[in-house]
Amino acid sequence: MRENPKGRSTARAARLAAALAAAVDHRWPVVPGALLRADGCSCGDADCPVPGAHPYDPPLLAATTDARMVRWWWERQSPDAPVLAATGGAVSAVSLPAAAGARAIAYLGALRLPLGPVLALPGRYALLVAPYSLDALGEMLSQQPWVPGSLRYHGPGGFLPLPPGGGGSGARVRWVLAPRPAADGGVWLPQVGPLLGELVEATVQLDGGRSY
Repeated sequence: MRENPKGRSTARAARLAAALAAAVDHRWPVVPGALLRADGCSCGDADCPVPGAHPYDPPLLAATTDARMVRWWWERQSPDAPVLAATGGAVSAVSLPAAAGARAIAYLGALRLPLGPVLALPGRYALLVAPYSLDALGEMLSQQPWVPGSLRYHGPGGFLPLPPGGGGSGARVRWVLAPRPAADGGVWLPQVGPLLGELVEATVQLDGGRSY
């Protein structure tokens, strides 16, 4: 079946709009992700663990909030690339298996604990939070009785795919809770500390906290 040019054009416009919203409105540095092709990932690694869903060319260090650069990437260089947000500087996240994430969100909502944006990734939920250092995160985790291996931390040097995706696993990314503006601009993000205990507990309850 031949691809519909109008549909492809609409998808490209949606990715450009998402990249600009993330970079300009949310103030999150973004970079195009690798592409998923018929012969595998555009990075050229035959054993790529996340084909079409990771930084490659340009590398993650090139992530920017500059609207002109973002437009050039998604209008000229990589119009079909997924939008990746660099974590650690302006935004961080903690992700956990989807069932545990849904349970944690429901419980935190019942407690009326404010939540920031939440992403649904393939099989996982990612709760976006204010930036944290690895040292601070380690200190908070050391206070937990046990930390499941299926919790993942998206801090300095990490990245997250953003909707609407573009290839590979990025094509199945959506907002569970969309970003909402902060009073001083950008996006309101909670601190990770008040959420961490519940995220750990929800993951432990899910099949004994086994990794997924």
